[in-house]
Amino acid sequence: MEKHLVEIKNELEGLTAKLTEVKREIGKIIIGQEETVEQLLITFLAGGHALLEGVPGLAKTLMIKTLSQAIDLKFKRIQFTPDLMPSDIIGTEILEEDHTTGRKIFQFNKGPIFANIILADEINRTPPKTQAALLEAMQEFEVTYSGKTYALERPFFMLATQNPIEQSGTFPLPEAQQDRFLLYIKIGYPTALEEKGILKSTTGVKKEHVKKVISGAEIQRLQELVREVYISDELIEFVSSIVRATRPEITTNAYVKEWVSWGAGPRAGQAMILTAKARALQYGRMSVTLDDLKQVALPVLRHRIIINFRAEAEGITSDLVTGHLLTHTEFPSKVER
Repeated sequence: MEKHLVEIKNELEGLTAKLTEVKREIGKIIIGQEETVEQLLITFLAGGHALLEGVPGLAKTLMIKTLSQAIDLKFKRIQFTPDLMPSDIIGTEILEEDHTTGRKIFQFNKGPIFANIILADEINRTPPKTQAALLEAMQEFEVTYSGKTYALERPFFMLATQNPIEQSGTFPLPEAQQDRFLLYIKIGYPTALEEKGILKSTTGVKKEHVKKVISGAEIQRLQELVREVYISDELIEFVSSIVRATRPEITTNAYVKEWVSWGAGPRAGQAMILTAKARALQYGRMSVTLDDLKQVALPVLRHRIIINFRAEAEGITSDLVTGHLLTHTEFPSKVER
């Protein structure tokens, strides 16, 4: 048993060192945004999908492309537009002739979704019919066309971007579809120092090259190790308390009752625990702490707490609700701090 634990520890050290290398490679191109990069890697380790939101020019697309370059997996970018059809993503059948028999048969021509890392760029620019074409792939890791099911290659990650300020010609994702995303990541403006670095590095002649430093098999092994990370019953109880407190019909929290229309479902608790485990593993730990849970709470609950119209008018956001709950929810007696 002790020998097994030593082997796991040595394996974990090697794999987490590669994650540090991935961050270093991304840092060649992306200046700042360390928290966003960390949250993207958490998404990968937890085996989920991420929705990134930020104003134009904050390198959302470049960040995802750079991340894909550092990981030895197949990458495809899909530019979402109002005229994009489901078949443009999933694929379509084409009529082909068998040169041996001369018979004509329909052959399924796979679309760009048959890759390991999918960049769904500006996902809210396409109509709901096309957005919904992603649901089966995101949840079941397979697609169905003409009654036949095709498995997607694992690991499979959907990383979607959207612009928060442009409403004309966009189709906001329904809440049920947003819930399929493990994390909802908001990207802010760079600091003054970071912006100076961006201006300097992007207007010169030097071009950085990103190396592939981790394989798909190693990512899958990390996903297996995430499931083995320990979390105490007290911390699970804390997660349950937070999630249940977001529901206005059963909560005792007056702030939630006043500002929240719909609370988070059980998937929020699952996401919070899995991403906290992934964060712990990223830092070389096999045990979740309270700080891990607090660090993932905002991107996990951001799209799962639906505020009411009055809250929107008053500038109350789901992040403020989550922050309130984190400071006003009583900790169980034996929490690992």
